[in-house]
Amino acid sequence: MTTPQPATALPSPVPSVFVSHGAPTLIIEDSPGRHFLAGLGKLLGRPSAVIAVSAHWTTRAPAISGATQPDTIHDFYGFPRSLYAMRYPAPGAPALADRVRALTGAAVDPGQGLDHGAWVPLMLMYPEADIPVAQLSVQPGATAADHIALGRALAPLRNEGVLVLGSGGAVHNLGDFRFGQSDVAGWAEEFAGWLDGVLAAGDEASLAGWKTLCPQAKAAHPTDEHFLPLPVAFGAAGDTVRTERLHTGFEHGSIGMQAYAFHGGA
Repeated sequence: MTTPQPATALPSPVPSVFVSHGAPTLIIEDSPGRHFLAGLGKLLGRPSAVIAVSAHWTTRAPAISGATQPDTIHDFYGFPRSLYAMRYPAPGAPALADRVRALTGAAVDPGQGLDHGAWVPLMLMYPEADIPVAQLSVQPGATAADHIALGRALAPLRNEGVLVLGSGGAVHNLGDFRFGQSDVAGWAEEFAGWLDGVLAAGDEASLAGWKTLCPQAKAAHPTDEHFLPLPVAFGAAGDTVRTERLHTGFEHGSIGMQAYAFHGGA
């Protein structure tokens, strides 16, 4: 993409965004994915608040965090000690959580903090930690179409400067994770190419049917949770979606780092 001049505020309605957050070590690595996320906040501008849709908070029905000061959750094991000392002390957004409840029927969880799917990209994007954040769950037992509908219910909030930020993985197969390896499996590249084409075309039907329409879907996502933030972000763009690919590439052999902005009417 051609990089525009950094903005001080997001346009209205703001685009919704999907990012691949990679491994927890992303925040301390010297990698293309880290450098992209570190520049994304300036590229997008400053939202009034963020709804972070993280792959790492899974529930049977939609839930939204209503904490006034969300904890930083270190929901990973066996990584460098420096990661466990990191904190992202962003304020919560309880009033926004109530709006999300009214729009979507999501239950408000007053105790849910920010897991690493939320705080790792946000710490890179908005390191000042002064933008209110509410985290929204995904439902692995629901379909991509359900998540598109969930996102579409959030679309009016984009007129108020709210950034709907889906955080997962465009390709996420930990069974084929190879730390530090640059070689990319053919199935991973095939799935990423298929996804690029579907999103470039604004093809909602194919996105909704991803598990059966792409032969490499099961290899790219043995479980659904890292894919599902993407259809939420897609749906949040409204009824007519124009996709802008912001970043591409792979890390650790099988982790697709693609990121997209979704533009459309709210």
